[in-house]
Amino acid sequence: MTKQKEAETSFVELQHEVIKVLETIYDPEIPVNIYEMGLVYEVEVNPDKEVNIVMTLTTPNCPVAESLPEEVKTKAAAVPGVKKVNLELVFDPPWEKEMMSEAARLELGLL
Repeated sequence: MTKQKEAETSFVELQHEVIKVLETIYDPEIPVNIYEMGLVYEVEVNPDKEVNIVMTLTTPNCPVAESLPEEVKTKAAAVPGVKKVNLELVFDPPWEKEMMSEAARLELGLL
């Protein structure tokens, strides 16, 4: 395997590990993890093993508006191999129930 292929594989594996960690974080008001809820719009790993996460909240006035993004950043940074986490909190596009995975909608009785 070439070094470039190896590096690409490690980026994919690191991204997968970060996503697994994000799946352990729950919005306290909803019994579904934030990844399945569709609150995480993007998880990208760059060649320096910095993780860029773009996420939103169910509403701008969400009671965990300060603590949830910090929890995401802290837990993602704890994944072995991650050098740095950049988190961008956005509200455009606004979160909608349709962004939830099928499993999340089933869990909440929306299917």
